[in-house]
Amino acid sequence: MVGEILNIAGYRFVDLPDRDELRQPFRDICAELNLKGTILLSHEGINFFLAGPQQSVDSFIYYLDQDERFKNLKLKISHTDYQPFNRMNVRLKKEIISIGLDHIKPAELTGEGITPTEFKNWLDEGKEVIVLDTRNDYECRIGTFENALELDIKSFRDFPRAVSEMSDDLKDTPVVMFCTGGIRCEKASVVMMDAGFSNVKQLKGGILGYFEEVGGDYWNGDCFVFDHRVAVNPELDETEVAQCFACRNPLMLKDQQSEHYEIGVSCPYCIDRRD
Repeated sequence: MVGEILNIAGYRFVDLPDRDELRQPFRDICAELNLKGTILLSHEGINFFLAGPQQSVDSFIYYLDQDERFKNLKLKISHTDYQPFNRMNVRLKKEIISIGLDHIKPAELTGEGITPTEFKNWLDEGKEVIVLDTRNDYECRIGTFENALELDIKSFRDFPRAVSEMSDDLKDTPVVMFCTGGIRCEKASVVMMDAGFSNVKQLKGGILGYFEEVGGDYWNGDCFVFDHRVAVNPELDETEVAQCFACRNPLMLKDQQSEHYEIGVSCPYCIDRRD
């Protein structure tokens, strides 16, 4: 049975010189529609995760479409039978996805996209390609594509350093990079092109877009998501992955069965940091 709460996520890199003036109107419309979640506003664009009844979400999308800069945003949509967010926040940020490099402006330049279907065809054909996971180490631990290259980074801000340490021998091999919904790859692709990689593509719609379009072929595990669901499977259903309240690490079943896991206190990833 489809849940009563509709969850949407979307982003767009677009110049927003009026970032500060947009904040209160977004607060007002979300309060009026009883939506909860987070909207990030930056001079480089918008990024949001919202949840509420279908009618409220439809009204919010209509509101977005009145501004040409936000019209026809591609959305990630899912359903739950509960409200996954506790409150509504509209935040002003320097970047909607932080990497700390001012010259990277996806609204002006970003890498070429590859559709999930085309990417799967490449994998079906055994095409030589580096499948690059741009996500953080704890996300990769929950699930990733078969034979994906993981960079073992703690934060997306570490991505440029990790790319700089990749072998020069790889720079002419086709690269398909991916993240959860596509937003990180908009910037990561530019970092790789700046580093001299000659054939860089980003998976359109990210992992969630791949699940929606082609399913779970070549994927192992679940996909970490940044809301109360913690992780979803290729059918986009919430899984049994939990999250440690102490350190926020995602916990698979084997982690939850550890002697070091105490709800609200510690888990195998933070037990050594307990006082």
